[in-house]
Amino acid sequence: MNLKKVGNQTVVFANPPVILSSYSVVGPMEGQGPLGNSFNQVWPDNINGEKSWEVAETKMLQEALQGAVTQAGVQSDQIDFMLAGDLLNQIISANFAARQMALPFIGVYGACSTMALSMALGSMLIDGQFAKHILVGVSSHHDTAERQYRLPTEQGAQRLMSQQWTVTGAGSLLLGQAGVGPRITAATLGRVLDYGETDVNNMGAAMAPAVADTILNHFKDLNRAPSDYDLIASGDLGSVGLGLATEVLKRSGYEMGDTYTDCGVLIFDPSQDVHAGASGCACSAVVFAGHIMERIKAGELKRVLLVGSGALHSPTSAFQGESIPGIGHAVVIEA
Repeated sequence: MNLKKVGNQTVVFANPPVILSSYSVVGPMEGQGPLGNSFNQVWPDNINGEKSWEVAETKMLQEALQGAVTQAGVQSDQIDFMLAGDLLNQIISANFAARQMALPFIGVYGACSTMALSMALGSMLIDGQFAKHILVGVSSHHDTAERQYRLPTEQGAQRLMSQQWTVTGAGSLLLGQAGVGPRITAATLGRVLDYGETDVNNMGAAMAPAVADTILNHFKDLNRAPSDYDLIASGDLGSVGLGLATEVLKRSGYEMGDTYTDCGVLIFDPSQDVHAGASGCACSAVVFAGHIMERIKAGELKRVLLVGSGALHSPTSAFQGESIPGIGHAVVIEA
């Protein structure tokens, strides 16, 4: 049997799936950031007429999913599976959006790495000839995440400088067996690593070791280096996690240089007072579906490594004093 797995953690696709379309919906703060013009929709406020933040997040994800389908010109009955996830208990945003989309549904949870993980799994399904079209999407919302993981925003609690701002948004891609667009050529699935970080206000530090580990294994599995990529973007390490991951990679023999950045650093301007940057499932999703896809289509980027980063904790585990495990999943996108 000719396995498609290469090295420790990487799979290389014999028939790389095509990204047929991408669609992003964000809140007003994201729209005011430096990447604001790259998003398909910018909501006027975080609730947009819905009865709660949670309902608004579901609506946002549904709009992103439908937007990707419409943009690709593919009929719903041609889509084999929908893969989606979010941060809320029992991934309710994805579940309720799937209720409206009425497609065969696979719920995915990888915390803030869910977009990269969904892209990897969707690519495996297409490359394995289990599907011709896969719809993937994720969402997060600043106010729903604050309510679940930290403190209600109404309390106005002071935020620590290591803390990140959860992106309000949703990003979606339609993957196809054939067509025109950039292709997902490989994926490196990460290991769960835990170095004992317990501060839920410093998730960048908790995720950085796992992201660095995935990048290192990706380089070793494919015998590649940072110079083989036009862009390497982690998901939402923010400024603290990005610095830590860069240092780990440097000590392991890889000078990342300007090739390496983080979606959590790109999406907001420092003047927006987000402290260490952005986080959330939607962080890498909307930056990739908007800004990075625009650069690929413009011919500026030929090969991109997107490394989703996730903090695999919950309010229950945090209250019980557990440390925060981290994960990183990487996908290679080539024009």
